[in-house]
Amino acid sequence: MGRVTPVTTVDVVLPCLDEAEALPWVLARVPAGWRAIVVDNGSTDGSAQLAAALGATVVHESRRGFGAACHAGLSAARAEFVCFCDCDASLDPGLLPGLVELVAGGAADLVLGRRRPTERGAWPAHARAGNLALSRLLRRRTGLRIGDLGPMRAARREALLGLDLTDRRSGYPLQMVVRAADDGWRVREVDVPYLPRAGRSKVTGTWRGTWQAVRDMSRVLDEPRRVPVAPVRSGRAALPVPPPLSVPPLSVPPLSGGERP
Repeated sequence: MGRVTPVTTVDVVLPCLDEAEALPWVLARVPAGWRAIVVDNGSTDGSAQLAAALGATVVHESRRGFGAACHAGLSAARAEFVCFCDCDASLDPGLLPGLVELVAGGAADLVLGRRRPTERGAWPAHARAGNLALSRLLRRRTGLRIGDLGPMRAARREALLGLDLTDRRSGYPLQMVVRAADDGWRVREVDVPYLPRAGRSKVTGTWRGTWQAVRDMSRVLDEPRRVPVAPVRSGRAALPVPPPLSVPPLSVPPLSGGERP
């Protein structure tokens, strides 16, 4: 499998709304040589200033919405590969090289991190139920057998831009997968540990928030199918897709950038 070259090969998009508590741990876990793009979506707790002080590239997106923040980060990215990861310390950016290598090596076009809770309460029941329902609807719409529509993912930047994503709310992650499937992308999942987040979720922290997210995503599933567009691939021949990988939970030692909250 091909190795990811250093420096500007990978940009990591981190949508951020009042995540000052988690930022030191998250940014300390971004692989060396990769660029962290923190997209501030209207924080009032000093997240943007803290991210800049910790060396991240900060992009300001005034339009509220998870999709708006993610797409602003994608638009600001310049690297060949782009990763997305939540900025609340629930997911470890240190696991992203494993996802990128699958894309760089030709085994997949889009790799999703399938969340595996490390302890009870890390993934509330209402959020898990909403995710399960959407996964089943996605399978009916696209044929993809995806177990999780989680926020950790990796793909080539030019290919992502070619999807012409339009959702700027909670439907953005689902729209990415639906349009990728319509274009014939090879979509793959990799198990990743899911930790209790720092602070309260802005999207799925309550039943009401989860229901709104499900409504946003349901609208995406009602979109007409796209005319297939060939995804951007590397010059390597595609490799056979092996069985799903499982990444064991990590034991994360205290870091100079701050312990995980």
